[in-house]
Amino acid sequence: MPKDAKILICDDDETLCYLLKEELVSESFKVDIVYDGKSAIANLNKNYYDILLLDLEMKQMPGEEVLAYTKENYPSLQVIILTAKTEMRSAINCIKKGAYDFITKPYDFAQLLVTIDRALEYKDLVVNNKVLSTKVDQSVPKSIIGDSDAIKDTLKLSERAAHSESNILLQGETGTGKELFAEYIHKNSSRSKKPFVAINCASLPDQLIESELFGYEKGAFTDAKNSKQGLVEIANGGTLFLDEIGELSIALQPKLLRFLENGEFRRIGGITNINSNVRIIGSTNRNLMEEAEKKNFRKDLLFRLNVITLTIPPLRERGNDITLLANYFLQRKSPVRMVKKLSSAAEKSLVNYKFPGNVRELEHIIERALIFSEEETIQPKDLSIPKEDIFVLAEKLEEGAIQSLNDLEKVHIKKVLDHYDWNREDTARALGISQKTLYTKIKNYNLIQDNGR
Repeated sequence: MPKDAKILICDDDETLCYLLKEELVSESFKVDIVYDGKSAIANLNKNYYDILLLDLEMKQMPGEEVLAYTKENYPSLQVIILTAKTEMRSAINCIKKGAYDFITKPYDFAQLLVTIDRALEYKDLVVNNKVLSTKVDQSVPKSIIGDSDAIKDTLKLSERAAHSESNILLQGETGTGKELFAEYIHKNSSRSKKPFVAINCASLPDQLIESELFGYEKGAFTDAKNSKQGLVEIANGGTLFLDEIGELSIALQPKLLRFLENGEFRRIGGITNINSNVRIIGSTNRNLMEEAEKKNFRKDLLFRLNVITLTIPPLRERGNDITLLANYFLQRKSPVRMVKKLSSAAEKSLVNYKFPGNVRELEHIIERALIFSEEETIQPKDLSIPKEDIFVLAEKLEEGAIQSLNDLEKVHIKKVLDHYDWNREDTARALGISQKTLYTKIKNYNLIQDNGR
């Protein structure tokens, strides 16, 4: 049983509340008491709770109304009804309306502890289901594969960082596995039994990011038919991973900064502050200090984030890890009865390639090779490795002609877009930029997909 769980008792019987709190505190629970439904709702809007012990018969507001409000606004909060034997029918109706269980008065404390324990387990299942729905990137392996000194050193630093409670900034090129390292840090921390929640700041518009992070109240905007918990609430006690945090708009940054400073936030359309205890891990492929000098990123937010900064090495600096990862992807993606192998020449081609898209690009190259190779052994021709990069393109320009960097960039982006059949997600990964940045460059350079592609 997680003894750090927080419980709110709502009952107009002051003696019962006092005795119940004493018993629960002796079990190391954190307990607050209110004596009416309105006070219960006010506390729920200000503080985070795991369990609500709720009486049905109260003067100002009946327990059924508090239950309805709780299920609409805090669906992961588990409600246990405290009821007299004469109220059994009402208690059963409350179960149908979303209460986890009920305990009859006078209660047996041992039985109550068992019910609380089961309710907390059920709450974890509910939260984990929400967390799974927020996962953005499932393309990287679920264990960190590599034997190079670069990756070993990064893992050692990650383990040390995991034991602290400080916010962490992960730097590295796109596709290096920053989310994987964030999960690794979470699993090795004291928060490992609490949720790990991830959101990609580059893939959503500003308004949607704000509502995903902080939630919203019913009626806050046209489609807000019900209130919704934000990810900072869902991640309470755990870790919130903000992928590509450098893409967060300057308008949203003060709201995140405020949350980092005191753990308080407001839902969109809300008027009360809510507390949540989460550890923030941010990631970026940008130099945020340079962005701060350009006024694109707040310096005070950067200083809050980069208490600990870890740099994830690019794949081209990881030596034999390229072969290890390639064989891992072959095993994972090949049909069970037809596991293909890399020829020594194919392995050499992979090791000699620079991988601007890092581990993700390697995975895509292996996946294409499995589809198009006709033999059991994959040859270099099956890999479809780009033979030219921006430096080769520059060398092929007309001798003596001076070209601007913008012209070189335009040519290179067009070439990579064509290589990936204008798949913007794959192109952005290969170029090491966000999809938002890629879209802007396509528009600025007036790039058009060729006919037939």
